[in-house]
Amino acid sequence: MFVTFEGGDGSGKTTQASRLEEWLTGRGRGVVRTREPGGTEVGVLIRDIVLHHRGDVSPRAEALLYAADRAHHVQTVVHPALERGDVVIQDRYLDSSVAYQGAGRVLGPREVRDLSLWATEGLLPDLTVLLDLDPASARARLDADDKPFDRLEAEQDDFHARVRREFLALADAEPGRFLVLDATASPDEIAAAVRARVAALLDARTS
Repeated sequence: MFVTFEGGDGSGKTTQASRLEEWLTGRGRGVVRTREPGGTEVGVLIRDIVLHHRGDVSPRAEALLYAADRAHHVQTVVHPALERGDVVIQDRYLDSSVAYQGAGRVLGPREVRDLSLWATEGLLPDLTVLLDLDPASARARLDADDKPFDRLEAEQDDFHARVRREFLALADAEPGRFLVLDATASPDEIAAAVRARVAALLDARTS
Protein backbone atom coordinates (compact mmCIF):
# COMPACT_ATOMS: atom_id res chain seq x y z
CA MET A 1 0.00 0.00 0.00
CA PHE A 2 1.16 3.49 -0.88
CA VAL A 3 0.02 6.26 1.50
CA THR A 4 0.95 9.91 1.05
CA PHE A 5 0.46 12.92 3.30
CA GLU A 6 -0.22 16.28 1.71
CA GLY A 7 -1.04 19.80 2.84
CA GLY A 8 0.51 23.17 3.39
CA ASP A 9 3.66 23.67 5.43
CA GLY A 10 2.92 23.46 9.14
CA SER A 11 -0.16 21.27 8.73
CA GLY A 12 1.26 18.33 10.71
CA LYS A 13 2.17 15.87 7.96
CA THR A 14 5.36 14.64 9.61
CA THR A 15 3.64 14.07 12.96
CA GLN A 16 0.83 12.05 11.41
CA ALA A 17 3.14 10.05 9.16
CA SER A 18 5.16 9.08 12.25
CA ARG A 19 2.05 8.04 14.14
CA LEU A 20 0.79 5.92 11.24
CA GLU A 21 4.21 4.26 10.93
CA GLU A 22 4.22 3.42 14.64
CA TRP A 23 0.72 1.95 14.45
CA LEU A 24 1.46 -0.18 11.39
CA THR A 25 4.75 -1.54 12.71
CA GLY A 26 2.96 -2.41 15.94
CA ARG A 27 0.61 -4.55 13.86
CA GLY A 28 3.55 -6.36 12.27
CA ARG A 29 3.51 -4.53 8.94
CA GLY A 30 6.68 -3.74 7.04
CA VAL A 31 6.84 0.03 6.58
CA VAL A 32 9.07 2.29 4.50
CA ARG A 33 8.89 5.91 5.62
CA THR A 34 10.14 8.45 3.10
CA ARG A 35 9.64 11.94 1.70
CA GLU A 36 9.88 14.12 -1.37
CA PRO A 37 12.11 15.78 -2.13
CA GLY A 38 15.00 14.15 -0.33
CA GLY A 39 14.14 10.48 -0.03
CA THR A 40 17.35 9.39 -1.77
CA GLU A 41 20.94 10.64 -1.97
CA VAL A 42 20.11 12.26 -5.30
CA GLY A 43 16.96 13.69 -3.74
CA VAL A 44 18.90 15.32 -0.91
CA LEU A 45 20.91 17.26 -3.47
CA ILE A 46 17.78 18.29 -5.35
CA ARG A 47 16.06 19.25 -2.08
CA ASP A 48 18.90 21.62 -1.27
CA ILE A 49 18.49 23.32 -4.67
CA VAL A 50 14.71 23.67 -4.73
CA LEU A 51 14.24 24.64 -1.08
CA HIS A 52 17.46 26.27 0.09
CA HIS A 53 19.31 27.64 -2.95
CA ARG A 54 20.02 31.32 -2.33
CA GLY A 55 19.72 32.38 -5.96
CA ASP A 56 16.67 32.30 -8.20
CA VAL A 57 15.40 29.03 -9.63
CA SER A 58 12.98 29.57 -12.51
CA PRO A 59 9.50 28.06 -11.98
CA ARG A 60 9.83 25.61 -14.87
CA ALA A 61 13.27 24.50 -13.73
CA GLU A 62 11.85 24.02 -10.24
CA ALA A 63 9.04 21.81 -11.57
CA LEU A 64 11.50 19.74 -13.60
CA LEU A 65 13.79 19.27 -10.60
CA TYR A 66 10.90 17.98 -8.50
CA ALA A 67 9.91 15.62 -11.32
CA ALA A 68 13.49 14.35 -11.62
CA ASP A 69 13.62 13.67 -7.88
CA ARG A 70 10.26 11.89 -8.09
CA ALA A 71 11.28 9.68 -11.00
CA HIS A 72 14.44 8.51 -9.24
CA HIS A 73 12.70 8.11 -5.89
CA VAL A 74 9.85 5.99 -7.25
CA GLN A 75 12.20 3.73 -9.19
CA THR A 76 14.72 3.19 -6.39
CA VAL A 77 12.63 3.38 -3.20
CA VAL A 78 8.87 3.22 -3.70
CA HIS A 79 8.49 0.50 -6.31
CA PRO A 80 10.94 -1.91 -4.59
CA ALA A 81 9.14 -1.43 -1.27
CA LEU A 82 5.71 -2.06 -2.79
CA GLU A 83 6.99 -5.15 -4.58
CA ARG A 84 8.20 -6.49 -1.21
CA GLY A 85 4.72 -6.00 0.21
CA ASP A 86 5.65 -3.09 2.48
CA VAL A 87 3.47 -0.09 3.23
CA VAL A 88 5.09 3.09 1.92
CA ILE A 89 4.29 6.20 3.98
CA GLN A 90 5.46 9.30 2.19
CA ASP A 91 5.57 12.98 3.08
CA ARG A 92 4.51 14.73 -0.17
CA TYR A 93 4.15 13.33 -3.67
CA LEU A 94 2.91 14.54 -7.04
CA ASP A 95 -0.11 16.39 -5.60
CA SER A 96 2.33 18.81 -3.96
CA SER A 97 3.85 19.61 -7.34
CA VAL A 98 0.42 20.16 -8.84
CA ALA A 99 -0.50 22.51 -5.99
CA TYR A 100 2.81 24.35 -5.48
CA GLN A 101 4.20 24.53 -9.01
CA GLY A 102 1.00 24.12 -11.00
CA ALA A 103 -1.16 26.53 -8.99
CA GLY A 104 1.25 28.39 -6.73
CA ARG A 105 3.76 29.13 -9.50
CA VAL A 106 0.90 29.34 -12.05
CA LEU A 107 2.50 26.83 -14.42
CA GLY A 108 -0.78 24.98 -14.94
CA PRO A 109 -1.96 22.11 -12.74
CA ARG A 110 -2.69 19.77 -15.65
CA GLU A 111 0.73 20.27 -17.23
CA VAL A 112 2.56 19.66 -13.95
CA ARG A 113 0.43 16.60 -13.16
CA ASP A 114 1.14 15.13 -16.60
CA LEU A 115 4.88 15.69 -16.07
CA SER A 116 4.82 13.83 -12.74
CA LEU A 117 2.71 10.99 -14.11
CA TRP A 118 5.23 10.55 -16.92
CA ALA A 119 8.12 10.63 -14.43
CA THR A 120 6.50 7.97 -12.22
CA GLU A 121 5.01 5.80 -14.99
CA GLY A 122 1.55 6.66 -13.73
CA LEU A 123 1.96 5.57 -10.11
CA LEU A 124 -0.73 7.04 -7.83
CA PRO A 125 -1.12 6.48 -4.08
CA ASP A 126 -3.76 4.14 -2.69
CA LEU A 127 -4.56 6.83 -0.13
CA THR A 128 -3.67 10.50 0.08
CA VAL A 129 -4.30 12.19 3.42
CA LEU A 130 -4.79 15.93 2.95
CA LEU A 131 -4.34 17.92 6.15
CA ASP A 132 -6.20 21.12 5.39
CA LEU A 133 -5.09 24.30 7.13
CA ASP A 134 -5.71 27.93 6.22
CA PRO A 135 -2.56 29.89 5.33
CA ALA A 136 -2.82 32.28 8.31
CA SER A 137 -2.87 29.40 10.80
CA ALA A 138 -0.05 27.68 8.95
CA ARG A 139 2.05 30.85 9.10
CA ALA A 140 1.45 31.14 12.83
CA ARG A 141 2.64 27.56 13.36
CA LEU A 142 5.77 28.15 11.29
CA ASP A 143 6.52 31.38 13.14
CA ALA A 144 6.22 29.53 16.44
CA ASP A 145 8.86 27.03 15.31
CA ASP A 146 11.38 29.88 15.08
CA LYS A 147 13.20 28.27 12.14
CA PRO A 148 14.34 29.92 8.89
CA PHE A 149 11.77 29.61 6.12
CA ASP A 150 12.63 27.66 2.98
CA ARG A 151 11.91 29.09 -0.49
CA LEU A 152 8.31 27.89 -0.57
CA GLU A 153 7.47 28.70 3.05
CA ALA A 154 8.68 32.26 2.45
CA GLU A 155 6.20 32.90 -0.39
CA GLN A 156 3.42 35.45 0.06
CA ASP A 157 -0.09 34.71 1.34
CA ASP A 158 -1.69 34.74 -2.13
CA PHE A 159 0.70 31.98 -3.22
CA HIS A 160 -0.29 29.80 -0.28
CA ALA A 161 -3.97 30.55 -0.86
CA ARG A 162 -3.65 29.24 -4.43
CA VAL A 163 -1.87 26.14 -3.15
CA ARG A 164 -4.64 25.41 -0.64
CA ARG A 165 -7.40 25.88 -3.22
CA GLU A 166 -5.66 23.48 -5.58
CA PHE A 167 -5.19 20.82 -2.91
CA LEU A 168 -8.92 20.98 -2.16
CA ALA A 169 -9.77 20.88 -5.87
CA LEU A 170 -7.62 17.76 -6.27
CA ALA A 171 -9.44 16.12 -3.37
CA ASP A 172 -12.82 17.01 -4.85
CA ALA A 173 -11.78 15.47 -8.18
CA GLU A 174 -10.61 12.17 -6.60
CA PRO A 175 -12.69 11.56 -3.48
CA GLY A 176 -11.92 7.85 -3.52
CA ARG A 177 -8.18 8.48 -3.14
CA PHE A 178 -8.23 11.45 -0.76
CA LEU A 179 -9.03 11.68 2.92
CA VAL A 180 -9.42 15.37 3.81
CA LEU A 181 -8.98 16.20 7.48
CA ASP A 182 -9.10 19.47 9.41
CA ALA A 183 -5.52 20.07 10.51
CA THR A 184 -6.73 22.14 13.49
CA ALA A 185 -8.22 19.00 15.09
CA SER A 186 -6.25 17.31 17.82
CA PRO A 187 -3.39 15.04 16.72
CA ASP A 188 -5.19 12.10 18.35
CA GLU A 189 -8.38 12.73 16.38
CA ILE A 190 -6.48 13.03 13.12
CA ALA A 191 -4.43 9.90 13.79
CA ALA A 192 -7.59 7.92 14.58
CA ALA A 193 -9.24 8.98 11.32
CA VAL A 194 -6.14 8.03 9.34
CA ARG A 195 -5.90 4.65 11.05
CA ALA A 196 -9.56 3.91 10.36
CA ARG A 197 -9.17 4.55 6.63
CA VAL A 198 -5.91 2.60 6.35
CA ALA A 199 -7.38 -0.33 8.30
CA ALA A 200 -10.39 -0.42 5.99
CA LEU A 201 -8.15 -0.49 2.93
CA LEU A 202 -5.97 -3.23 4.36
CA ASP A 203 -9.00 -5.31 5.37
CA ALA A 204 -10.47 -4.94 1.88
CA ARG A 205 -7.28 -6.38 0.40
CA THR A 206 -7.29 -9.44 2.63
CA SER A 207 -11.01 -10.25 2.46
